Amino acid sequence: MKDDRYFQQSLGIKAVPSPETLRQRLDETATVFQPLVSSTYTEFIRNAKGKVTPLAMGHVAVDMDVFCMDNSGTKKEGSKHTYHGYDGYAPIAAYMGEEGWCVNLEFREGSQHSQNNFIPFLEETISRARSLTKKPLLFRLDSAHDAIETRATLYSPKKVDYILKWNPRKQDLPAWLARGLQEGQVSEPRRGKRVAVFSFNQLQEHEGKKFSSRLVVRVIERTIDKRGQLLLVPDIELEGWWTSLYLPEKEIIRLYQDHGTSEQFHSEFKTDMDLERLPSGKFATNSLIMSIAGLAYNILRFIGQLGLLGDRSPARHSAKRRRTRTVIQELMYRAARLIETGRKLKLRFSRHCCAFQGVYNWLAFG
Repeated sequence: MKDDRYFQQSLGIKAVPSPETLRQRLDETATVFQPLVSSTYTEFIRNAKGKVTPLAMGHVAVDMDVFCMDNSGTKKEGSKHTYHGYDGYAPIAAYMGEEGWCVNLEFREGSQHSQNNFIPFLEETISRARSLTKKPLLFRLDSAHDAIETRATLYSPKKVDYILKWNPRKQDLPAWLARGLQEGQVSEPRRGKRVAVFSFNQLQEHEGKKFSSRLVVRVIERTIDKRGQLLLVPDIELEGWWTSLYLPEKEIIRLYQDHGTSEQFHSEFKTDMDLERLPSGKFATNSLIMSIAGLAYNILRFIGQLGLLGDRSPARHSAKRRRTRTVIQELMYRAARLIETGRKLKLRFSRHCCAFQGVYNWLAFG
């Protein structure tokens, strides 16, 4: 891009820096710029009037999870052994609404436990999410965050509910099975498999404050496997979900299963945006790059809303969002002719892409 005049003018810069100069500037300013870039996530969504779609129950979902980035074979600062078995990083992200807006992103070393320094990140995410909607929020988290301080933090704010996967450490499985068969709703999906679902409230205390949490439990007993093989010893599977909601147990489980959609958002960062292996050897610089990627992710998500949803979108199945890869392929990789006239540079696009023209006009003129 060094001699590309259009690239230079479109960014409003006097000269395109060399790779070495750009790397030096990022290293020098990473610590200062990173929090500034991160704060623009919700500012962009709010100013662009991005749609935040709630669940059918009326809550706006906020999914939080850690994902691993493989940077093995390098000596980058902070690239350490992750729970996936390779060296790399383990950032944590928070996604909001059916659209999957990224409202918070924290870059972390690969060996950092999910719960380590999680509460400040959670409190900041609650504040950011509440600035975007007046609807109640539903936080969904996996069992890595099953801790008393997490439940206490989510219990305090108004109009904030949660579903937190239970981590059943060292539990007596036969005892839970007996309780489930006695107290719960028992079904038999197939021969040799029984499923018991029940829930109860448990009084808890943290830092002198008492609160009640509901635990939804599902116990599965298998005496015959799915191939029809009889088991000498019954196989017992125990799962649970802490929640502040008082919906039916099966509805709580279904709502948590939708949390798996956030895995797709992780893959969009790593594959669609090609950020699996980060470019710098310095942790602070890579943290800045990930923060910039979060803003770019939201911009691409918004462009997808404008151009690939609704009546003017290309013919395909209906959806609430499009993958970042689809947005890049159909709205960013567009052929155009660069024309120089009257000492000005102009881009001439095809007249056949109505969706792209609408997006371009909105971004250019608002």
